[in-house]
Amino acid sequence: SESTHDIDDNDSDESLNHSGTKNVNMPKANPFTVFKSLYSSCLLIFSIVVIMGLIATEQTNLSSNTNSTVACLAIWGGMIWLTMVEGTQACFVGLVSINPEIYKVSHPIAYRCNKVTVQGDNLHRYLIGRQCLVCMIIFLINIAGGPISGANLWGFSSVWKDIFFTSSLAMIFFTAMVGQLNSQVNASLCMLDYCNSYFAVFTMWVALGIEFSGLLHASYLIYMSALKLSGKEVASNVERESVPRKIFFWLRCLVSLAVLSYCASVTFVALFNGQTTMWNG
Repeated sequence: SESTHDIDDNDSDESLNHSGTKNVNMPKANPFTVFKSLYSSCLLIFSIVVIMGLIATEQTNLSSNTNSTVACLAIWGGMIWLTMVEGTQACFVGLVSINPEIYKVSHPIAYRCNKVTVQGDNLHRYLIGRQCLVCMIIFLINIAGGPISGANLWGFSSVWKDIFFTSSLAMIFFTAMVGQLNSQVNASLCMLDYCNSYFAVFTMWVALGIEFSGLLHASYLIYMSALKLSGKEVASNVERESVPRKIFFWLRCLVSLAVLSYCASVTFVALFNGQTTMWNG
């Protein structure tokens, strides 16, 4: 009955309320949890301050070639977009089994997004384009905030520079905690609210556009090969599409495979010739 269903939802650790937000019973704080949160926050603040200091003194890859303003705008613009790219993934995957008509009135923009992603293979297409978009944004963030060779800030010792600059630990903390982890957690708990913006719509269509270009279609070949080797059928709508669509799909797969082969060959040649950014030690 309805009342029994409500009771079961209330008794569970997690339930979905009418706004598409999960009600989560957070674990009680203990000294160890508080300590972890405190030192993690301190590391994040320190990393942000250090990166902004390098940009202000024009000791990052982008700021040294342009200026600190361009680098600052690039790193924060990329970081803000990364939060949306990471968050929408949790939203679309979490809402794929929910009929969008349920929240058409309460969350109209989220409805526009999910009405597209639930059709056919669109969720798979979005995930493929989204992964490429993540790589490109992180590449931009690394160029904007990554320190140049020999960067020196506020008299840091060589040990501190090796830890936070050479190993890029500061950039790892900054990117992971600000751009990825928090948005994934928040979006998984507030799925409808997180994707109920035109920023989410824009991000979705960019990801789908990247996939439509065909540059990443080699991943479909790997996916189909893995399923064939495992003895499973390919769960896709490609076989049910018209002949012109099939030709267009396989043509893009061939182009993508050629691009992938070229990129792999260039990478391995550079690797064996010692022309990568890897250093001794």
